[in-house]
Amino acid sequence: MKKQSGFTLVELMIVVAIIGILSAVAYPAYTDYMIRGRIPDATSALAAKRVQLEQYFQDNRTYAGSDACNNDAATSRFFTFSCPAAATATTYTLQAAGNAGGPMANFTFTVDQSNVKTSNITQSGWSNPNPNTCWAIRRDGSCS
Repeated sequence: MKKQSGFTLVELMIVVAIIGILSAVAYPAYTDYMIRGRIPDATSALAAKRVQLEQYFQDNRTYAGSDACNNDAATSRFFTFSCPAAATATTYTLQAAGNAGGPMANFTFTVDQSNVKTSNITQSGWSNPNPNTCWAIRRDGSCS
């Protein structure tokens, strides 16, 4: 009788099934991890732009005319920063909107002159904080 070496078809199918199950669990966890890793890109830049606006206000006694409100797509690969409404002498709203077509397209974060932070998330499986008074950093809508 000749000794055979190698794997049987059943053994190969079991390995393929195990790899399939592991990848079905790992891929969603990985994409969630990548999204959570990109959120600080928006929140840290919003905080820095808020400081710029406050410094401008200290120097000029108005928020209007500050460079921090200019449309800025160069600060981040995943977000575009702007002031959706023109800054006035006493008010502003900064916004970080996810770039269209990118992985963060469904995320928008804002902050205003009173440091009220809001999140608008339309990503499937993600929740907005309730009440919406912070920047959501986790899938369940919990905040930093």
